[in-house]
Amino acid sequence: MFYRENGQFKTTYKADLQIFPIAQDRWAVLALIAFALIGVPFLADEYMLRAIIIPFVILSLAALGVNILVGYCGQISIGSGAFMAVGAYAAYNFMIRVDGMPLVPAILLGGVAATAVGMLFGIPSLRVKGLYLAIATLAAQFFCDWMFLRIKWFTNNSSSGTASVSNLQVMGLEIDTPLQKYLFCLVFLIVFGLMAKNLVRSAIGREWMAIRDMDVAAAVIGIRPMYAKLSAFAVSSFIVGVAGALWAFIYLGSWEPAAFSVDRSFQLLFIVIIGGLGSIMGAFFGAAFIVILPIFLNQFLPWVGGLFGIQVDTATVSHFEFMVFGALIVWFLIVEPHGLAKLWSIGKQKLRLWPFPH
Repeated sequence: MFYRENGQFKTTYKADLQIFPIAQDRWAVLALIAFALIGVPFLADEYMLRAIIIPFVILSLAALGVNILVGYCGQISIGSGAFMAVGAYAAYNFMIRVDGMPLVPAILLGGVAATAVGMLFGIPSLRVKGLYLAIATLAAQFFCDWMFLRIKWFTNNSSSGTASVSNLQVMGLEIDTPLQKYLFCLVFLIVFGLMAKNLVRSAIGREWMAIRDMDVAAAVIGIRPMYAKLSAFAVSSFIVGVAGALWAFIYLGSWEPAAFSVDRSFQLLFIVIIGGLGSIMGAFFGAAFIVILPIFLNQFLPWVGGLFGIQVDTATVSHFEFMVFGALIVWFLIVEPHGLAKLWSIGKQKLRLWPFPH
């Protein structure tokens, strides 16, 4: 009875077109943002911030970008890890080669560099689609892995092949503790999340979804496939590149090309599939699932093995984790292709009708 829009009248077009037309949704989102900004710093310890919450925030941001390309525009991509790497290394080189370069502009410029690379490797989408496009984006992954591993200029001629950053500051404020890092990443997630939500509701977002549903019909009604597909690659690569810079600068601190291998691309694709294709909320659900499930298995499997007197080592837990992920991917593709976000949407719809059956 509490989740109804009865009596919530819209008297202007602006009110009718707002992001959250139901007042309960607006208050829930504001409460969630307030809890993330105020409640989490008081409730979470350093380990939880470092091991769970910061990876969840950054992977949610990366999944937003992947979902725009895969979920909203229907362009299958397995090169997200490469775009994250481009954002990370570009931001690193802007930081070390430009005197006085602030942290936030360096991260955003890393996203711009990822945009250029994403559009370059998105050109094949004008002629191919489906599995062939996935292979083309996979070529971007292998090329970037080779480039950042072999060309020492990107790592400032480091003998070990690693890049590292330290003493990060924003407007004179140091970003050193896990709490400061969390709040810094959270601001990016909130801003880009609201931008992505507005973008997919705009004219370009409707063009993306038209291309996803049937590109030939979209072209017939006047939508330019080249503009729609390349703009999806550009926006997606920009967000993923920013997430890659945050992953390198904030979460890792010191990294090498293996941190953005093809496994990272598959991880982001799994997040989008499990969370829900074509859903902003799905990026958060999928990232939470991917981050929490390995920690749960690391605690649960040894406990179950101890009950039966079986020694469960870390290798077994790691292998079982891949098995669970694979089984979940197949289950979601068969039973609920729209992922956890669809289940959430169904639950909200039932709340709007409860306690009536129809």
